[in-house]
Amino acid sequence: MTDSLGYRMKFAVVAPSTNTSVQPEYDDMRPRGVTNHFARIAIPDTEVDSDESFMVMLDNIREATMDSIDVALSMEPGCLIMGMSAETFWDGADGAERLHGRVLERTGGVPVIMGSTAVDAAIRAYGGIRKLGIVTPYMPVGDANVRRFFEDQGYEVTAIKGLRCPSPMKIAHESPRTLKRAAEEVADGADAVIQCGTNLAFAQVAAIAEFWLEKPVIAINTATYWHALRSMGIADRKEGFGRLLADF
Repeated sequence: MTDSLGYRMKFAVVAPSTNTSVQPEYDDMRPRGVTNHFARIAIPDTEVDSDESFMVMLDNIREATMDSIDVALSMEPGCLIMGMSAETFWDGADGAERLHGRVLERTGGVPVIMGSTAVDAAIRAYGGIRKLGIVTPYMPVGDANVRRFFEDQGYEVTAIKGLRCPSPMKIAHESPRTLKRAAEEVADGADAVIQCGTNLAFAQVAAIAEFWLEKPVIAINTATYWHALRSMGIADRKEGFGRLLADF
């Protein structure tokens, strides 16, 4: 028997409990007949003011992720989306591949979509992009791993702006104006602007920024949800989130 609301696809999404941006942004992009079901990775809202405290936050996420995946699987999803970002970039392309393998083993073969590889797929969908300007909410250690991932994939990172947000929950407090200015700061010399960090509410900012910067601007939440839809054979187009969802 088919789910009455998610008759085309049921997505399970795991995201940190401090994250208040990824769920509303995914829901805004959700086509008819597709449903999103969130399981929270339970973490405290720890202070983040250094590379060391950033790693404490990341370790908290790592320790709780697999249990959240187990909870998410209980509704028998068609696909699992990792609604968190930093861990999917960690240790470059090899680290992303290892994480994907571990999660896929945990799901028992249910398809797994991750932010890092979804952004790479989005970049390739646009075509002709080699130089990237990147915006993140991270401390320098996080930015270094984001840079490593994209350089492993053959891109040149021309600039990276880490906002050094003071806690995982407060990432969502960054204003659209702050995000606009960060995108402008990294855009010069880049073929595209990339945003990482799923708790930055960047999806609609990215759509507007594509107009004023006249180049691709890719938000990680948009790229991840787009990649999940397309990977599961759902080709619906949607306006308001940039060319990625509207044209590809």
